[in-house]
Amino acid sequence: MKKIIRHITLLLLLCVSTSIFAQEKTVQGYRIEGEEVIFTFDKREYQEVMHGETQDRKSIGNHDFVIENVAVAGQFNDWAKDKWIMTKLDENRYEFRKKIADFTDEFSWEFKFVINERYWAEPKGEVINLSDAKDRDGQNLHVYNLKMYTSHVSEDGNTSFFLKGHENAEKVVLAGSFNKWDEQLFEMKKTKNGWYLTLQLKPNVYEYKFIVDGRWMNDEGNPNKVRNEFNEYNSIVEVKAYYTFKLRGYKAAKEVLLSGSFNDWSEDGFKMFKTDYGWKFTILLSGGKHQYKFIVDKEWMLDPANPVKEYDYKGNINSVCMVR
Repeated sequence: MKKIIRHITLLLLLCVSTSIFAQEKTVQGYRIEGEEVIFTFDKREYQEVMHGETQDRKSIGNHDFVIENVAVAGQFNDWAKDKWIMTKLDENRYEFRKKIADFTDEFSWEFKFVINERYWAEPKGEVINLSDAKDRDGQNLHVYNLKMYTSHVSEDGNTSFFLKGHENAEKVVLAGSFNKWDEQLFEMKKTKNGWYLTLQLKPNVYEYKFIVDGRWMNDEGNPNKVRNEFNEYNSIVEVKAYYTFKLRGYKAAKEVLLSGSFNDWSEDGFKMFKTDYGWKFTILLSGGKHQYKFIVDKEWMLDPANPVKEYDYKGNINSVCMVR
């Protein structure tokens, strides 16, 4: 249990306060609520559309331009124009819901809205999550892509970042591998003792830095760091998630242990707790793939409820779980 205790200690050092502030800047095109990404299209936020083949442009406010349907197209669905059809809420607004867990381990995705399966919508005004759209030959399409980040500011976020001091700074931004080092998206909030922000992050190991009035700096309060390509240092944070292993039945067993790649295949294992249905054990795990087995009264066995198995480098067959 020493590994778990050390990690919990790290989490307590990173977390600072239960008072969380919301992000002021609007991220156009989506919002995240709980475990869902909600793509949102409001035609009043778009000035014109461009035909995907002829590149002819039309004003989206033109009375001759009739919206029959709106779809979400992006890297996550191979830019399909007719798959993720949005639900119409009123004459201006459409939305489409998707579980965050349905996306892979990428932290950001480019996407745009396609109208009537032919026209790409062009956002208007100053939007912070834009990138230049290009065709397959690398030519600029002159229609912007929006960006969606699975990492997001959340009042119930699992990772808090704190920068002590710098009371005279005008602006502090948190940038890291969780948002492809975006220099604008995650503005931190000023407090009496410094700056902080809380994010909801998928389990993984992340590199990050603070940008204080345009000057990049690592986290002085976090000793975990790695050298980067500029011969400087990025701070490191590892986000873990609770995962519960269950073994149903075997109620007559005197002892059931959990052993796997996460505890160096210890033959002492983690002692599982007896329940009404069998046995269980909850552990903090890093993101990714983990191999494991149960030891029932000193007999090693695969998880009978888990069909996912693979060989290890020694030729043994083990059960596999994924943490995302």
